[in-house]
Amino acid sequence: MRYYIWTIGCQMNVADSHRVASALERLGYTEAARPEEADVVVLNTCAVRQSAEDKAYGRLMSLKPLKQKRPQMVINMMGCVVGLKGHDRLKQRFPFVDVFSPPSDPGPLLSYLAQHEHKAFEEAETARRFALQDGDLVLPRALRGKLVSEHVPVVLGCSHACTYCVIPYRRGVERSRPPEIILAEVRSLAAQGVKEITLLGQIVDRYGKDLEGVNLAWLLRRVHEIEDIERIRFLTSHPLWMTDELLETVAALPKVMPHIEVPVQAGDDEVLAAMRRGYTAEDYRRLVAKIRKIIPDVAIATDVIVGFPGESEAQFQRTYDLLAELRLDVVHLARYSERPGTLAARKLPDDVPEEEKMRRFRLIEALQERISAEINSRYLGEKVPVLFEEKAKGRWRGRTPTNKLVFVESERDLRGKIEEVLITWAGPWSLLGRLAAEVARPDPQAVLP
Repeated sequence: MRYYIWTIGCQMNVADSHRVASALERLGYTEAARPEEADVVVLNTCAVRQSAEDKAYGRLMSLKPLKQKRPQMVINMMGCVVGLKGHDRLKQRFPFVDVFSPPSDPGPLLSYLAQHEHKAFEEAETARRFALQDGDLVLPRALRGKLVSEHVPVVLGCSHACTYCVIPYRRGVERSRPPEIILAEVRSLAAQGVKEITLLGQIVDRYGKDLEGVNLAWLLRRVHEIEDIERIRFLTSHPLWMTDELLETVAALPKVMPHIEVPVQAGDDEVLAAMRRGYTAEDYRRLVAKIRKIIPDVAIATDVIVGFPGESEAQFQRTYDLLAELRLDVVHLARYSERPGTLAARKLPDDVPEEEKMRRFRLIEALQERISAEINSRYLGEKVPVLFEEKAKGRWRGRTPTNKLVFVESERDLRGKIEEVLITWAGPWSLLGRLAAEVARPDPQAVLP
């Protein structure tokens, strides 16, 4: 029996897919290279933007002919397109789908397989607990010994409810995973060769708000103690919940990387209020200044939405000017996409034309390309520690502590190793370099005087 998983969307979805694969392999399935070869096909979907949802539906419809040829093939749709309450609606629309699963929950699929593949319910329940709760996470076979960096969900769902965001409706209210489960999972991953852990949450800074005596700073200190984990990151933060304690913890712990992702979304106070973000542009300025003061040489990434309902040219210009002033390392850009059920979709007309959204998108894209190129040019001639993840197209790929992508040519096996790299070229999106040890190595062909 074989399975195939298709994943689109955020890092949380990638982590969820790894856990589904792990649970299926615990039931005796092996991975297939293509859906045509699989007995179970899982589509792990995203609904943050309409384009992602459309891709999921397109991928699903491509499976319909396969299902008609092979009725015994099991199709499972999971993730944010399904959400917590979308099963009945989607079943009417896509009757050829066998099972629908909420985000982060392989339970419905495993129970279905127990019923229809004649597997014991106890076996399926064990696999479900294994995937969600036990913490003893065994990576899928294809990733064992190869995965250097892995994402570990620590907060599921979200209770903030920005007016444009569908996540609270699809992933449910915020729930912190028990710390003992998270730490057991990290230990298990470390034992399998994972060197870098990224703690995930829609608002990761709120970890522990529903638990007693723990918060994200506490969790970072505990993960920091785990042997063989060499780097720790976390995302995504929120300006309202990033505390001095958290920033000071990042600065104090050598394994926690100086890399902060904290979305601003807009630089105009009226737009921020309409989004219900809970802060002003000046608040965000002060936060960036504080981050830079507490964490020297920090890299800061942000998210920005252009074309929010009612956004005027002057309001957009304030966003542009804020980004030009703050000069952040990375800006993740999105054009506003109306999401059914959100407050913005119910109350605010999507009145910025698509061509205008794209114009604004391109303006900030060009601005950020210049800023990123200038920031990255500072690395030229410098030696930086790079954790290497994989080799592709003849080059090893890795990241600096500040999350800069670095490519190096080497015949050595660099997977999972941290090596000093001399940066020889810098662009806006990546860096090129040479291993410092090889640069310093004398040429054996050189003629001695």
